[in-house]
Amino acid sequence: MYYRNISDLNQIILKRLNVLPRDFDLIVGIPRSGMLPANLLALYLNKPYTDIDSFLKGHIYKAGERSQFFDMKEIKKVLVVDDSIASGSAMNKSKKRLEEVAKDFNLKYCAVYVVPGKEKMVDYYFEAVPLPRYFQWNVFNHTTLEKACFDIDGVLCVDPTEDQNDDGEKYINFVLNAPPLYIPGAKIGTIVTSRLEKYRKETEAWLDANKVKYDKLVMLDLPNKEARQKANNHAGHKADTYKEGQYNLFIESSLSQALEINRVTKKPVLCTENFEMIFDSQSLKYNIKSGKYFPFLRKVALKVRDKIRSN
Repeated sequence: MYYRNISDLNQIILKRLNVLPRDFDLIVGIPRSGMLPANLLALYLNKPYTDIDSFLKGHIYKAGERSQFFDMKEIKKVLVVDDSIASGSAMNKSKKRLEEVAKDFNLKYCAVYVVPGKEKMVDYYFEAVPLPRYFQWNVFNHTTLEKACFDIDGVLCVDPTEDQNDDGEKYINFVLNAPPLYIPGAKIGTIVTSRLEKYRKETEAWLDANKVKYDKLVMLDLPNKEARQKANNHAGHKADTYKEGQYNLFIESSLSQALEINRVTKKPVLCTENFEMIFDSQSLKYNIKSGKYFPFLRKVALKVRDKIRSN
């Protein structure tokens, strides 16, 4: 599995910005996922930008101005941008839509990420990324979420406050009325939560009210909050379900639990605390990236520096 978050998207655009000529007059994004990279490219290239529908109507956005209609004669070279190419059907559909104006403009096409072998479908690309892959900006609409497990608190809805988490009336009110966070547009395979089984009815009512589609709901079969705290097995409980062969992704809110779920299952875990995908919780590379070893590495660096100076 390959994963790219918004930070990765920004970094690869900055790293390979030189692949684009500077003579474009306008950046056009392919809705919806193409609008994010199109906006970034327009900002870095200091060019106006718009979406395909607005472009066909002669409507663009310029620096320092909310919007502006433009004279078609002012625009000659146009870069049409999407976030990625897999089969290429979305890009071909966009090219078809722009056929009516192709004679009036010099249209070039760009995708940030392409599947290896599809590079020639565009004039410019930034990185070849194989399938299967997930992007932060579309993971909650991915068609393969039926093979994914989701946490609830911190993912589908906010976490309860200390006051709300009383294992009583306040908690019941929270479960029934928790503000939603990331509601997937696609169906989830299994929701796995450390909520107690006795709150199943209220949890199912909230999921239904917020139009969360799922196959199974796995809860913690313990009598009360004290028993749950004593067991202290949130990550283990979630890992037990995730270990089953049909699942290929777990979406978890807590970084510490995400690391443990990955350690136990050896399967990828997407953590919404930082929107990093954890492939190897034991790797030094991940721990450096997450910041866990920064204080330690600084001390080591200072010791090495002092030793070099002493010599």
